[in-house]
Amino acid sequence: MRLPSWLAQHLAALRAVLLLTVALGLAYPLGITAVAQLPGLQSRADGSLLSGPDSRAPVGSRLIGQAFLDKDGKPLVQYFQSRPSAAGDGYDPTSTSASNLGPEDIVDTLPDPNAPPGSDEAAGSQSLLSQVCTRSKDVGSLEGIDGLRPFCTDDGVGAVLAVFHQDGLTGPVTRAISLNQPCPAKPFVSTWEGVAVECARYGQDYSHGVITPVRGTAPAVPVVPADAVTASGSGLDPHITPAYAQLQLSRVAKARGMSIAELDAVVAAHASGRTLGFLGEATVNVLALNLDLDNRYPYRA
Repeated sequence: MRLPSWLAQHLAALRAVLLLTVALGLAYPLGITAVAQLPGLQSRADGSLLSGPDSRAPVGSRLIGQAFLDKDGKPLVQYFQSRPSAAGDGYDPTSTSASNLGPEDIVDTLPDPNAPPGSDEAAGSQSLLSQVCTRSKDVGSLEGIDGLRPFCTDDGVGAVLAVFHQDGLTGPVTRAISLNQPCPAKPFVSTWEGVAVECARYGQDYSHGVITPVRGTAPAVPVVPADAVTASGSGLDPHITPAYAQLQLSRVAKARGMSIAELDAVVAAHASGRTLGFLGEATVNVLALNLDLDNRYPYRA
């Protein structure tokens, strides 16, 4: 007995669904899972987890960075510090992202003095430039080095002026405002082309001024490297550059009672060169390094 064409078509579709479900929904995932359990692949397939000093509970993954801060958000001196993260509140795998701020983002949103305390308006928001300046200043203070960098003020914000000219964009300067230093802050320069520089006031319109970044006297190559002050594209990068690791040697060695040479050898053991010898940069895995230090050179406050 020949089936009606509509029924034959539905049965053919059903057979295709069942076949594809078994092949792609069962056989393929199970096959990939079995291959992933082969020696050399299992750790990576399981998330590249790392265990703490007691070797019982995982404390993280070598693929995802962590922040090494105390309950007040201050860096723990006995640990190497990671690079900044823009993922959620920091290294949040469920909110992986970049800041989406670009190199032209140099003017802060000033805090509103009349906004409710604790609100976003009361806090304002920093431009990318000011974020970099603040982080560089903080790293300098933590490591006892010069944290100054070009286009940054001594108090750690972007050195940016709104300069007003007599003829709009040209002519003598009639007014200058330090845009990222709200009153009553003292401007980073006292005068600009003979005109006294003012601090910025919330709610004032400075849009007609010429935005003028001021380089200052900082060295062309800052002591604090770029990865210490900028977040990665994913916000989850677990690595820092060897230059940033070297910057932290003195502090960590002192906290753990080690010599610089001993600590440098441990850092070298967790350093990796460029991928295939020419891709990317040399890196140091911060979590793996800090765990190794906890195992071999425990910190005693």
